[in-house]
Amino acid sequence: MRWLKPLPLRPRDTVHVVAPSGPFDRPLFDVGLAVIAERYSPVLRPDLGSAYRYLAGDDSRRAEELSHALLDASARAIFCARGGYGSARLLPKLPLADAAPSLFTGFSDLTSVHAALQVLGRVSIHGPVLTQLGKQPPEVRDYFFRLLESPEAPPPLTGTATYVPGTAEGHLVGGNLSVFATLLGTPYLPPLDGAVLLLEDVTERPYRLDRMWTQLRLAGVFSRVRGIVLGDFTACEERNTDYTSGDVLRDLARESGVPCAAGFPIGHGALNYPVALGTQVRLDADSARLTFLEGAVRA
Repeated sequence: MRWLKPLPLRPRDTVHVVAPSGPFDRPLFDVGLAVIAERYSPVLRPDLGSAYRYLAGDDSRRAEELSHALLDASARAIFCARGGYGSARLLPKLPLADAAPSLFTGFSDLTSVHAALQVLGRVSIHGPVLTQLGKQPPEVRDYFFRLLESPEAPPPLTGTATYVPGTAEGHLVGGNLSVFATLLGTPYLPPLDGAVLLLEDVTERPYRLDRMWTQLRLAGVFSRVRGIVLGDFTACEERNTDYTSGDVLRDLARESGVPCAAGFPIGHGALNYPVALGTQVRLDADSARLTFLEGAVRA
């Protein structure tokens, strides 16, 4: 597949801010919005802060907002307010095939939108949402802006553990484990053959991680990918047990038989380094090192 990269962002470029998933904490959002407003010119709808049950407004509001952002050729990027739940509900309503070549950014529940874009060969950024961006340290913010603005490959990231030794090279796919697993059997599962699979999650107890991982295994996912990169699995511990979520993930990874390293600063933890989905990467599981072989944007 020939992957489509957008043009790099420049200072004061127009960017959209959308809420395709759950309602968000306004003070945290405002801090993150201020971070991008220092660099770009954000555009957001006055009803962005809507809430309907566990969603940031009903499906029609969220789909209309995201569709407009996707089609706007005058904007260079789309930033999401928060994850939570709800973006997958919008996928059949979105004009993904006609989307302008802007950079879609976000993580967690936004994994579904990333995957749908990857089906079409579009590069996107798995990175902080605005309610998280304001809490990220300067080094993560700088890394984020560099990824958005420079065609050069970003610096490598290092994990903390080798689960299965070996090396793997391929295009990066994935994101949130629980969201990714729900895409099995849908037309929105990204291309997996020869891929390096990124997985992370939050507040999922070990038996649930096992269940979702097993679903991927039974669907043949691990026979198609070349390597596995595990980010943060935040608040996933079971109380009063003699095992950890890391113990469970290590055993599951060994069953997969493909190179796997864990503990990368990606996901719901204190550090959420952005990565470009759809770009070529090299995983050296022995040294728990993820090297990026290209940038996210065109030269």
